[in-house]
Amino acid sequence: MTVAVETGTWQLDPAASTVAIRHRTFWGLVTVKGTFAAVTGNGEVRPDGSAVGTVTLDAASLDTKNAKRDEHLRGADFFDVANHPELTFAVRSAELRADDTVHIVGQLTARGISRPQSFTARLVGADADALTLDAEFSVDRDQFGLGWNQLGMIRGLTTVAATLRFTRTAAA
Repeated sequence: MTVAVETGTWQLDPAASTVAIRHRTFWGLVTVKGTFAAVTGNGEVRPDGSAVGTVTLDAASLDTKNAKRDEHLRGADFFDVANHPELTFAVRSAELRADDTVHIVGQLTARGISRPQSFTARLVGADADALTLDAEFSVDRDQFGLGWNQLGMIRGLTTVAATLRFTRTAAA
């Protein structure tokens, strides 16, 4: 499917995009899954084919289908949404490779702490007006001050899975 993605500005389509997390808890016996209901973003494809942009998640919009757990995740032990309402991923570079993968280098910010993050996404659909990326990568939540771990129940990495659809912004 290798295509050349059009230069210009692109806007994330929140209705066609999802960002979800999963983490093994209770000593690895249970996997907690959640989805962020509010995601926004934009990007720019430069004339050289590289891209930059930002994806922002409303931390309070995380839904794990358990209201009590969601409230705890919004509190000071985890996301601390009162002080840090957003999670952001700032794309510093995104390069399309010949095999329809996109090498992405950026900076993830949670709880006001920023760390470099890189991963490979798959370009699963692209035309002149829209493109869709699928990505999955792991995050060490301890690096972002999300280290609450009562009785050692929560260990290991959190997996982030995203399907992001961007639509081309009309030229001004």
